[in-house]
Amino acid sequence: MTFVSFVMPVRNEEAYLGASLQSLVDQTYPAADYEIIVVDGRSSDRTCEIIDQIRSNHPHVLRLDNPAGIVPTAMNIGIRAARGEVIIRADGHNIYPRDYAENCVTCLERTGADNVGGPWVTAAADDSLSARLVAAILSNPFGVGDSKFRTGKMEGWVDTVPFGAFRREVFARVGLYNEKLVRNQDNELNSRIRAAGGKIYLSPALTTRHQPVKNFSGLLKYAFRTCQWHIFTLRENKRSMGVRHLAPAAFLLGLLLLASVSLISSAARATLLLVLGGYLLIGFYFSMKSIRDGRWVVALVQPFATLLFHSAYGAGTLFGLVYLFKQPSLRPIRSGLPIQ
Repeated sequence: MTFVSFVMPVRNEEAYLGASLQSLVDQTYPAADYEIIVVDGRSSDRTCEIIDQIRSNHPHVLRLDNPAGIVPTAMNIGIRAARGEVIIRADGHNIYPRDYAENCVTCLERTGADNVGGPWVTAAADDSLSARLVAAILSNPFGVGDSKFRTGKMEGWVDTVPFGAFRREVFARVGLYNEKLVRNQDNELNSRIRAAGGKIYLSPALTTRHQPVKNFSGLLKYAFRTCQWHIFTLRENKRSMGVRHLAPAAFLLGLLLLASVSLISSAARATLLLVLGGYLLIGFYFSMKSIRDGRWVVALVQPFATLLFHSAYGAGTLFGLVYLFKQPSLRPIRSGLPIQ
């Protein structure tokens, strides 16, 4: 039977890790045929305690140390230690169905792909308005564009998948994760796979449940800090990012230019109001799903919150222009908090 290695980078994930790790040890895949390698970035909360509690009853769970505290280094540590013919990149915010490992192996065999993954069902971290708003934005095409793994149930060949299941030999062919990239490392790796003639497949059979940050302010900070890496990622690999990654920056730049010119031009003021009005109308159209689900307050707030989200996303990208000329800091960008 194909031996499978889950590699899970974590750092200060006590709020989510227990349920996520438990879903991996509860797999239908025979315990003798898979391992779970949790690579900890020197957490300062109960993360290691939670891992060790689960390890005590499940010897196929391993804990390794990641002194760098960032995802790509953690993944490379885990891949080098892994025994599996299939390497599955796991995440501490995901809940996995019991047949996930089995379905990953089946999908790789059926499609011949080098990397396979599935859609996310984005679930609110709790019942608060803020958490439900975050989930609504991240599962809506108006919020995240054509990100197929976030908004659809399609099956077929794609450019990238989140947290993929890889054939081990692909790393010998294209190399490991780029440790210069605190963010966007999955996009960059998948770009190298495609450039080497490899294929990436998205299947609803690999759907997982994902819990994002709990509060809206946390989402804005996450968007701003993550998007600072877009320009540097393009500098490292120009094929690794798509148009949708740069669209919020272009939108924000257009708004700022219109706002500046509107100080002296009534035509610019009218255009600015027209653009913002059209944006909000489109936002209300896409928020209808929240109304159908009975979340009226979320639906009313969602277009304005999405505007703030896109602005934070765009501002981060524009700020990242400074990294055309230098390397961003490799220190964890949310000190004392999770790396994801």
